[in-house]
Amino acid sequence: MNLPLDPRPRDRVLGLPGASLDRLMPMHVWISATGDVVRTGPTLPRLAGGPVTLRPWTEVVTLRRPRPTMRLEELLRMQGVALKFTLNAVPEIALKGLVVPLPGGAALLNLSLGISLIEAVGRFDLTLSDFAPTDLAVELLYLNEAKTAVAGELRRLALRLNGARVTAEVEAATDTLTGLANRRAFDEALMRLSASGLPFALLQLDLDLFKAVNDSHGHAAGDAVLRAVAAVLRGHCRGRDVVARVGGDEFVILMVDFTDRAKLSDNAARLIARLEQPMQVQETECRISASIGIALATRQRHPSPEVLLQEADIALYESKRRGRGRVTFYDDWLERRRSANGDTG
Repeated sequence: MNLPLDPRPRDRVLGLPGASLDRLMPMHVWISATGDVVRTGPTLPRLAGGPVTLRPWTEVVTLRRPRPTMRLEELLRMQGVALKFTLNAVPEIALKGLVVPLPGGAALLNLSLGISLIEAVGRFDLTLSDFAPTDLAVELLYLNEAKTAVAGELRRLALRLNGARVTAEVEAATDTLTGLANRRAFDEALMRLSASGLPFALLQLDLDLFKAVNDSHGHAAGDAVLRAVAAVLRGHCRGRDVVARVGGDEFVILMVDFTDRAKLSDNAARLIARLEQPMQVQETECRISASIGIALATRQRHPSPEVLLQEADIALYESKRRGRGRVTFYDDWLERRRSANGDTG
């Protein structure tokens, strides 16, 4: 192999200091007249995974366009033509190039990254020093870094805004004293459940003896009792049920796909029994009970939300009328009796 001396150690290359050539063309390839690579810019070995000198140029890059060739003479005839190469060590990396003849039949091939720029930067950890100062890649890198920074900040902002929105929505649907769903959340859940056509039970619960707690021990004790009642309701109901506080001492429960009267009656009786257990509040024993009215939406009979609420209220009124700690299901005869007696509330 008749190769000229590797010009890299020399101070000047093609009339230029070697460092200047590397800075101006960090991806250049100097090809000897025999077709071997005798010098490259500093960026190319980084892409190829190591030095590529003293090897035929066709082992380093492959010319794809305007037409493939492995002959240096034919490559030189493409002077001034935009060339497309691939790097043999990493075939998926596309390169652009221009070739310039050198004295004695040698050639200078200047390469740059094409559409593979962003991929190569990330894959090989390239920096601005790996590109010529006038290379469009520099501007593209700045743009890409700015775009990445902006996109990252937008993602962080979106997460913060979404978190704030979710927090606001949760707070808007939550009873601040008990942490249960509030009237708004309950109304929305009842509308969705009614529209779904699924069978469910609506339980309306009113505390008995609660006024006596407030009168005897103050509102702070009353609030503590309400929080304790909320904990009992949460623990008693299933995860898919909706439990809400809709008034001072008024609660409602939506029990999805649960309309068996015997099981509901037993479930409600056990709930009342739990609520009747003494509660320790501020070193004071408080006792309450509860009355429950139940209205059903079945597959055969699916009243509107407004009608269901009215029916549950009628059943609750009947429980209150019969004394504390009662469970009553709505039936048509209740409304007929109330109408006959002139009851309106």
